[in-house]
Amino acid sequence: MKNLLKSLLPVALLATAVTAGAQDFPNGKPITIIVPFAAGGPTDKVARDLAEALRKPLGTTIIVDNAAGAGGSIGANKVAKAQPDGYTLLLHHISMATMPTLVRNIPFKVESDFEYLGMINDVPMTVIGKPSIPAGNFKELTAWMQQNKGKINLGNAGIGSASHLCGMLFQHAVGVDMTAVPYKGTGPAMTDLMGGQIDLMCDQTTNTTGAIEAKKVKAYAVTTAHRLTVPALKDLPTLQESGLKGFEVTIWHGLYAPKGTPPAIQKKINEALKVALKDPDFIKREESLGAVVVHDNRVEPAEHKKFVLSEINKWSPLIKAANVYVE
Repeated sequence: MKNLLKSLLPVALLATAVTAGAQDFPNGKPITIIVPFAAGGPTDKVARDLAEALRKPLGTTIIVDNAAGAGGSIGANKVAKAQPDGYTLLLHHISMATMPTLVRNIPFKVESDFEYLGMINDVPMTVIGKPSIPAGNFKELTAWMQQNKGKINLGNAGIGSASHLCGMLFQHAVGVDMTAVPYKGTGPAMTDLMGGQIDLMCDQTTNTTGAIEAKKVKAYAVTTAHRLTVPALKDLPTLQESGLKGFEVTIWHGLYAPKGTPPAIQKKINEALKVALKDPDFIKREESLGAVVVHDNRVEPAEHKKFVLSEINKWSPLIKAANVYVE
């Protein structure tokens, strides 16, 4: 019996230490949010807005660290392999649902190597063009695309990015093959679009609204089921009303922790996330860019995971049909 108690003592002490650590979390220690895309891009903007909103309820500094590459899988893998103590988190978008199919030899399992902490927002996409395109509306753009088959360059922020996925569906829907031009991030792609080096893009409102408002690009449509209310985008038709029936794409963002993060710490982060999503400043920043902050049951970890699994089932056949992968 004495030997049994002696062997159980370290386990009990470890459990006590973990519980105490969870109660004290974060105890003034900085938390790092890994963003698997380049700085300055739309997901990076969401992360930095959220970091500020989370700082208040968590009572500590939130650092945003960009780890881009391989369709978002490099940053995700960094978190999957991190210490499960709540101090390293992942903010990722729709690629959490596309990576399992899109990325060859992915070094982790989206379904089982993360703790799901809650959804953040839904971001509509916009179809935009270089300033010199003669088309003034989507009907004219459709005619222009038909006239220029085989000559159109469609930019994106990299294979597996939100703009790549949207662009892939867009050219399939309009029935016009375009030359995909991948960039290392949305920033350089937007720069070339505004400069006329590429013709079209389909990208998130979090990144395109400012350029649309400043008339540095031409805007043709949004990818939501209904028109947006943001002043700069309210006059844009939806692709559905423009004739592309069933075309609806929103880029959602969620928060994750490494598998094995203590439940008490997960709960603290989820509770802080719920507070952050109600922060008036955070809501204002997101809405000014066309993003819709999540207030439905997807803020609950179980519903967040259920939603992502349904999105995996939705995107997998589309990616396989396109036969485009990240090695």
